[in-house]
Amino acid sequence: MLKVATMEKELIQASQVHDPALELAPLSDELRAISILNDLAEERWANRLVVEPALSRSIVSFQANKARAVYRWYKYKEAFSAGLVEYFLDRYQISSGTLFDPFAGSGTALFTAGSFGLRAEGIELLPIGQKIIETKQIIDWDFTSSDVDRLEYWSREKPWRIATNQIAIPELRITKGAYSEKTLAGMGKYLATVSSENERVQQVLMFALLCILESISFTRKDGQYLRWDYRSGRRQPSKIFDKGRILEFDEAISDKIDQIIIDLQSDSTPGDLFEVPRTKTEIQLHSGSCLSILPNLSSEYVDCIITSPPYCNRYDYTRTYALELALLGSGEEDVLKLRQEMLSCTVENRAKNLLSINPSWQHAIFCADNHELLQLILRYLESQNELDLLNNTGIPRMVRGYFYEMTCVIAELSRLCKPGARVIMVNDNVRYAGASISVDIILSELAEQLGFVAEQILVSPNGKGNSSQQMGLHGRDKLRKCVYVWRKL
Repeated sequence: MLKVATMEKELIQASQVHDPALELAPLSDELRAISILNDLAEERWANRLVVEPALSRSIVSFQANKARAVYRWYKYKEAFSAGLVEYFLDRYQISSGTLFDPFAGSGTALFTAGSFGLRAEGIELLPIGQKIIETKQIIDWDFTSSDVDRLEYWSREKPWRIATNQIAIPELRITKGAYSEKTLAGMGKYLATVSSENERVQQVLMFALLCILESISFTRKDGQYLRWDYRSGRRQPSKIFDKGRILEFDEAISDKIDQIIIDLQSDSTPGDLFEVPRTKTEIQLHSGSCLSILPNLSSEYVDCIITSPPYCNRYDYTRTYALELALLGSGEEDVLKLRQEMLSCTVENRAKNLLSINPSWQHAIFCADNHELLQLILRYLESQNELDLLNNTGIPRMVRGYFYEMTCVIAELSRLCKPGARVIMVNDNVRYAGASISVDIILSELAEQLGFVAEQILVSPNGKGNSSQQMGLHGRDKLRKCVYVWRKL
């Protein structure tokens, strides 16, 4: 069997042969080289790439949370389910110590860890994720039966309907026109009335409003952007989008408050929420970018990491969560700052100077520099860009940034973990310009150079499809959706 470097060299030489009878198109040669290196990688990992039937599409996404009390309140589409966290805590018999999540999102891993008796610590950049976790913490620790009575009053009496004043709803450029005038008036009266309640009830009522923004707006979250319903009056693309029924404000907010009340008083919570002692989740949340925060945390104090980083899929969370960002007071400059601080997962991310953030990442960067499959993919994407064959010139920069930043994150996670601690990471493979990128194998190989042993890559039986553009140009290539299991040496 040829070594990887030798094979790549021969393929490059073949692409430089000038005999028309032998010469292949440069694109085909480069893709063929990536495919061969990828096949070799899959051969090396064959015994550790394991299809796990338990990892259904619903459990590795938010879908399974829709029926779970408390977790169902806010539809955080990028989250995994509480059931997934429970599955792995049970599988590896993790019942004490600290669980850490560097991409905490809506806090699913953190709150589930608390129900298992673990201390939970995490990092979250987006204000909406911070607000969800903060609100659940208030309910968990500080909410009283009198506070629930006030929620029931709001559900029953709907006091905002008789309000004589209202608060202007803040907007961003990308959210302007998201609501009807009637909805804006209802939201404004609601916010004005909320201010009369105590701080705890205010927090929960504000959270309830955040939970319904998509359902009462002309928008739908669609990964890379907000999709606009034709009724918004915005200029439509060639394919008109109809999101279906748009809820009236009064109906949507009343239903959400009712749902919160029901969950607080249901058997799904540990006993009567206010009559018997409850299991309270001890959470320490760091607000900001994990690249900035991780280097300042202590070493070897984490017993388990369960996380799902942003995928290398061009999703721009500052756009999809723009309604929430606007309502929480983020301005245009705040959004730009958030977008740049995110892990590079969108084409608008500029390159980060990682060594200026933390000079000790030199070894991590060296590992990424010398990963052959990764470097071949990056060269291929750059060549496609030079030939003007990519639909966005930011793709090569984004993919490079993603892998280098993730390598630095992995180095920090290795430093944080106690010997024997496991990292359980949910992630998707991706495809650009016909090149299927084995994110799972690349990151796992980098992890093995940074202090982990990659025990398994557990593969969901439900693979991920390709975009219509990718299939139209390059055919279909089913992509793996995986959970990586690494153990600290």
